[in-house]
Amino acid sequence: MTKSAGRAAGRTREIDPAHRRDGLGVLFIVLAVISAAGVWWEAGGPVGRGFSAAVGAVFGLAGVLLPVILLVVGIVLMTTPAHPEARPRIAVGTLLLTLGVLGLVHLFSGSPDEPAQWAAGGGAVGYVAGTPLATGLTPWVAVPILLLLSFYAFLVLTATPVREVPNRFRRLLGKPEVHPEGWEDEHEPEELPEDEPVAEEAPPKRRPARRRQAASAEAFADEAPPEPPAEPEPDEEYVPVPPKARPKRPDPSQIVATPPAEDVPAEGEQMSMAIREPVSEGEYKLPPADLLEVGPAPKLRSQANDEMIERITGVLDQFNVDAQVTGFTRGPTVTRYEIELGPAVKVEKITQLSKNIAYAVATDNVRILAPIPGKSAVGIEVPNSDREMVRLGDVLRSGTARGETHPMVIGLGKDIEGHFLCANLAKMPHLLVAGSTGSGKSSFVNSMLVSLLTRATPEEVRMILVDPKMVELTPYEGIPHLITPIITQPKKAASALAWLVEEMEQRYQDMQANKVRHVDDFNRKVRSGEITAPLGSERVYRPYPYILCIVDELADLMMTAPRDVEDAIVRITQKARAAGIHLVLATQRPSVDVVTGLIKTNVPSRLAFATSSLTDSRVILDQPGAEKLIGMGDGLYLPMGASKPVRMQGAYISDEEIAEVVGFSKEQAEPTYLDGVTVQKSGEKKDIDPDIGDDLEVLVQATELIVTSQFGSTSMLQRKLRVGFAKAGRLMDLLETRGVVGPSEGSKAREVLIKPDELDSVIWLMRGGGGDAPEPDDPEM
Repeated sequence: MTKSAGRAAGRTREIDPAHRRDGLGVLFIVLAVISAAGVWWEAGGPVGRGFSAAVGAVFGLAGVLLPVILLVVGIVLMTTPAHPEARPRIAVGTLLLTLGVLGLVHLFSGSPDEPAQWAAGGGAVGYVAGTPLATGLTPWVAVPILLLLSFYAFLVLTATPVREVPNRFRRLLGKPEVHPEGWEDEHEPEELPEDEPVAEEAPPKRRPARRRQAASAEAFADEAPPEPPAEPEPDEEYVPVPPKARPKRPDPSQIVATPPAEDVPAEGEQMSMAIREPVSEGEYKLPPADLLEVGPAPKLRSQANDEMIERITGVLDQFNVDAQVTGFTRGPTVTRYEIELGPAVKVEKITQLSKNIAYAVATDNVRILAPIPGKSAVGIEVPNSDREMVRLGDVLRSGTARGETHPMVIGLGKDIEGHFLCANLAKMPHLLVAGSTGSGKSSFVNSMLVSLLTRATPEEVRMILVDPKMVELTPYEGIPHLITPIITQPKKAASALAWLVEEMEQRYQDMQANKVRHVDDFNRKVRSGEITAPLGSERVYRPYPYILCIVDELADLMMTAPRDVEDAIVRITQKARAAGIHLVLATQRPSVDVVTGLIKTNVPSRLAFATSSLTDSRVILDQPGAEKLIGMGDGLYLPMGASKPVRMQGAYISDEEIAEVVGFSKEQAEPTYLDGVTVQKSGEKKDIDPDIGDDLEVLVQATELIVTSQFGSTSMLQRKLRVGFAKAGRLMDLLETRGVVGPSEGSKAREVLIKPDELDSVIWLMRGGGGDAPEPDDPEM
């Protein structure tokens, strides 16, 4: 029993720091009650009388104030947050003030020398402070010295520099402050919390490790720069702090959590958006914001954050690294802990401990930023065990989204610092999205479409939706923003991309004829009547809407008609930005044969969700990182022009919300489909390639044989089809030009590029592409 009690007493540090602080406050209040009973009323019994005698002997006449002081300290401990950075200042100020005041009391009481008489003066403390000065310098010199000491101690306690004393009195009298010439903006003492530390002069032989001062809520609100530290002596010798001299680790509960500033654009966020111009909307009304649900309130910190700080600090201590956790920013999915290094500590000391940190925090999805962009600190991103959901309604109702009126602005989600992220599709100008199954790619597409439906009318934005999976975009069938019904056949998607190229060329011809450089300028002049169609022309100029083409699975298109699709995508992405035509390409297979080099070059903005391998991350982002994401909307957003991706949690929208927004849009207007978007230019059926000639059937047999066996051999065609060597070689050449097999590699069999589930589409193309194209089998369905 005794051993169990001893072990429990030895684990008091595991108690919540707030409870430990409250317990200390209660202890001070108990001491205040005992001292008041003994000093004031002499009613404390033997304990109170002994306590009163001890107080009188140590503090003298000033002991009557001790109960009040103890009571105030106890109340402050229980009602205010902890600020460990201010403890040295408070301790030094209290000690000096006690010495100065009690020394003066001792001198004015006649400087009693006998210990029995100290209780009638300044006590033992007053004797120690006053007698040496009075004996060595006379009382007339000792009194001014003790007055100056008391005044300085008061300034230290209140964190008031001497130069600020006049301004403090002027503020107390309600008069404006007066600053000397050359004054630079600094923290005013009154604007800082009472516990803000004052910069101190560095010791002559050692420069302590730089530590970030913990900012209070008032300091965040004022956004004032911290007071500059005192300059070191010119002859100061730089000596790194040895590991044993490191400062004591702060309590995890005392580390400041950086609050989000929701109305401030996050780094990498595209906020320079064009001003939305008025358009003739007729009776069309945008869906109201109350159709989208409100998400839960975000958390600034939790018990899990304090536990992670202790674990990370433990790793740093175990490996004797002079560094410490100085703060953290909690996002909805991931928390980034900031680590500042001591002098002469390499950043590699932290990066080399990535596996040890992952072991300590019990997850392999740890991502290290060395350094954090814009900060002299190393960031360790650890997934939250209590992750939060980000609702699209909250993103679209945020100040960031409300401050932008461009119809192509969409809600992305929240970044790791708690900022709401929005992006302008017209500024990207094209976006490539990739992620494995379950990573949140489909949720992003839904959030993007609902964002456009709630912010743009059909006269402002028109869409082409390509859904080879046939079921992903079905809820949006019939919305008035569509140019053509949702496309599910890959061959029709290739035709729609070809139509977009023609539309782009038509727009550029009109812009060239009217000497404008962007579709926004063209639309503005058309609305104002500055430009009209030429005389005798049957055309009537109307404002061009933005056109957004969303391809939900690029891999299916690239496997069916790779050349046509790639050529159209490259043409559009190279020059369609000024024409108001933009592409969003999504795929769950970011391999080099799907996301080719030409496509990557011309699609500058990327959004990567969790990938299955490092290779896929490098394909989509040109850098690692996506393989460390934890799925369910956790992504890396790399906008055009940014060097580092922004980690974000994608916004979520439920099927019920999608149905309500789509239903509201359908009630406002009917879709107006354009003819010829998915029709081939040469007619309903394309002629068979003349290179094939009369060998179509044997070529089809050769294709079936090679694709089903996944073995491309000329000698095999000779045996199986009973043709000569020349015929078999010609068939193999035809299959190479159509992307069925790879180039010749000497005596080795050729590589087969087509999978068995794509065989029907390939044969359909060989026969001329007549009728509806067969759908390739989806491995996920």
